[in-house]
Amino acid sequence: MKLKGQTALITGASRGIGEAIARAFAMEGAHLAITGRSGPELELLENEFSNLGSQCRMIVCDLMESGAVEEVWRQTTEAFGHIDILVNNAGIGSGASLKLVMDYDDDFWERMLYLNLTVPYLFSKRALPSMINRKHGRILMTASVIGKTGMSHGAAYAASKHGLLGLMRTLAIETARHGITVNAVCPGPVRTRMLMPRLEHEAGRLGKTVAELEAAWTPIGRLVEPDEIGPLAVYLASREASAVTGQAFNIDGGLLMV
Repeated sequence: MKLKGQTALITGASRGIGEAIARAFAMEGAHLAITGRSGPELELLENEFSNLGSQCRMIVCDLMESGAVEEVWRQTTEAFGHIDILVNNAGIGSGASLKLVMDYDDDFWERMLYLNLTVPYLFSKRALPSMINRKHGRILMTASVIGKTGMSHGAAYAASKHGLLGLMRTLAIETARHGITVNAVCPGPVRTRMLMPRLEHEAGRLGKTVAELEAAWTPIGRLVEPDEIGPLAVYLASREASAVTGQAFNIDGGLLMV
């Protein structure tokens, strides 16, 4: 029970990586505020986590809407008073607009950067005063290995994840003496609904089937599974990781190694 008694806010928790992190936290004793756009999916998770003994507050929201960040924060603090752990996970995937920069849609660029970068900035800004006052806090970003490289037909995604790592490192520097750590998990290709448009695009571009691409994409010969992200998130959120800050950890099946 590494997170027993700790409260966590996890954005984008209704499925995929966010769901896996939320489940891992609940199994380690954390109390949770979980957000997402899908009420039915969040309700199922709320019931599951409650059965594990976790106090859980589901908050259905679209973080693209004006005032959504403030409303989520209000409901979270109303339920728990404060949060110890903030997981900035909500985002738009790389397959949402498969265009070259010269063909890119400017409005989509703005939406991608807002959700993937500005929303984590806004939540972090809201979380910090209480964390600093209590001399304890954990902020975790779901970034990407693409935040360390680049991506054809994915300029906004790559830019947003590079920016997220810059925000993470700056927050880590500014908060290190206050008992707060700020880190990022950088997944490679993870088996989620969000990945499928990118997977199908890359398979077509390379003249492979989706199954062939999955087997060849990483040195381990498969995609990363969402529940393989959870254990690292638990460690980074725990008191055991009090000396780990400003770091970006790859979980990519060895993708960047080659």
